Amino acid sequence: MRVDSSLSESQRAAAIVLFESGLSWNAAAKRLQVGASALSRLYERWQVRGDGALVSKPTRRSFSFEFKLDVVRRFLAGETGVDLAREFDLSSPKLVQVWARKYRDEGEDGLRPKPVGRPSKPGAAPVEVSELERLRRDNERLRAEVAYLGKLRALRAQERR
Repeated sequence: MRVDSSLSESQRAAAIVLFESGLSWNAAAKRLQVGASALSRLYERWQVRGDGALVSKPTRRSFSFEFKLDVVRRFLAGETGVDLAREFDLSSPKLVQVWARKYRDEGEDGLRPKPVGRPSKPGAAPVEVSELERLRRDNERLRAEVAYLGKLRALRAQERR
């Protein structure tokens, strides 16, 4: 379960028991007097994983474009998000809905992986740095580190006096 969840472990366990007895997430939220949005997310995970909804998945998975496209096409053809999430071992049916929304809004490009990081300046070609220039930069950085450590040593010596 997520560390930043507003539900305590005992509330989550009690909610799972209520789900298994047939209550909806809304009725369980009222009975436990907790936030409905947190309980609805727990309910979606419970539909996919059962009791495993209380356990967090340790790693963040990434999915290929072809995989996402296949799942979205099946979702749009009428299969439910819960069934697809269960079949493909996805963390939540919400993930399928997010992919479908991106597909509707942006087409297939919405499902393609996006480059990570800050975009480069428009028109700027990648600059090849010669080894001499790289060594000069390293040298300058090391000189700055030595100067910083020298000043730090002088300040500490001055405090001891």
